[in-house]
Amino acid sequence: MVNKLTVLIKVIMLFISISSSFLSLSVTATTQPTLTVGAERVSQYLPKLAGKRVALVVNQTSTVFDEHLVDVLLKEKINIQMIFAPEHGFRGKRDAGEKFASSIDTTTCIPLVSLYGNNRKPSLSTMKKLDVIVFDIQDVGVRFYTYISTMHYMMEAAADAGVEFIVLDRPNPNGAYIDGPVLEVEFQSFVGMHPIPLLHGLTVAELAQMIKGENWLTTEKNLALTVVKVKNYQRDLAYNLPIKPSPNLPNAHAIALYPSLAFFEATPVSIGRGTPFPFEVIGHDNINRGSFSFTPVVTPGAASKPKLLNKKLYGEDLRHIVSQGLDLDFIIRWYKAFAEKEVVFFNSPKFMDKLAGTDKLRKAIISGHSAEQIKQSWQADLEAFKRKRRPYLLYPDIN
Repeated sequence: MVNKLTVLIKVIMLFISISSSFLSLSVTATTQPTLTVGAERVSQYLPKLAGKRVALVVNQTSTVFDEHLVDVLLKEKINIQMIFAPEHGFRGKRDAGEKFASSIDTTTCIPLVSLYGNNRKPSLSTMKKLDVIVFDIQDVGVRFYTYISTMHYMMEAAADAGVEFIVLDRPNPNGAYIDGPVLEVEFQSFVGMHPIPLLHGLTVAELAQMIKGENWLTTEKNLALTVVKVKNYQRDLAYNLPIKPSPNLPNAHAIALYPSLAFFEATPVSIGRGTPFPFEVIGHDNINRGSFSFTPVVTPGAASKPKLLNKKLYGEDLRHIVSQGLDLDFIIRWYKAFAEKEVVFFNSPKFMDKLAGTDKLRKAIISGHSAEQIKQSWQADLEAFKRKRRPYLLYPDIN
């Protein structure tokens, strides 16, 4: 009887031990450390701003928990001299490509200096009024998204004027991917300033370090650069942006499709500007590849006549597909549909080449190469880029 009781007790104790182990594993698997963006790590950068003449490069994404960075710094009595506004403006409401002039912010009465009007780079006389510039804008990790071009010009201006430049880092929602052609210097433009792949896998702070370290700034002066990391960030971490980074990227799915569908901007085909689902659909009024229909109209964020305005378009609804990285099949399929009808597809070839950073992609599509063949053509360049970017990484690499 004693032996049976002893065995029973041992079985019960073993069961409790196993249950505890499973519970521990379950908690470990489902619990992740809290991600804290650079702007929320106020103690890391606030001392550098105290008593200084400060300017901010910010937009609607520049938040500290539930407050805008501007409001947080004003409460801390930081002397904000001016706000530099990138594409889409300080409040993020202007259309893609819409130029705007400098003005005064009606809420804070702080001068707004446009970086998307007549000048992309502030004058030396403007910069001499400052001691520190803080850059805090959510990027999406795609070379032709212009916030990183604005950052480049501001870094250059800061170096020329001897002004410190602080980057408050944020996650890259496409950070798990390195893909696409590396930009060739003859195709350099505001939608592609650096010899990096279309999907570069870097955060803005890492890219800032690379821009400085690789001497891509056209200045002979050294930049005083400080970066504030994201706490507990991993590149393959699924990260839904709390605020849409621009009017036509309203959700995580559109952001994931953006690197693949933006090429259609150089064609007659609509990718949904002027609809509730931009960068989630593809359509045309005469040539199409599906029965799904939509009609572009004037909407906030597409007020300046979206492509194929008020026309019923037919094509593909991509809202339920899973998209990862750069998918060339979309642009190849639609090129073939136009070619069958002997209709020009790349009606803005120079813009296509600027977006791609090369003319090789457009020419390969026209020549009938497959997506696999095209992707294979840039693998050596991607491997070289991965090696070059390694010294500037702030977070563990996964590629």
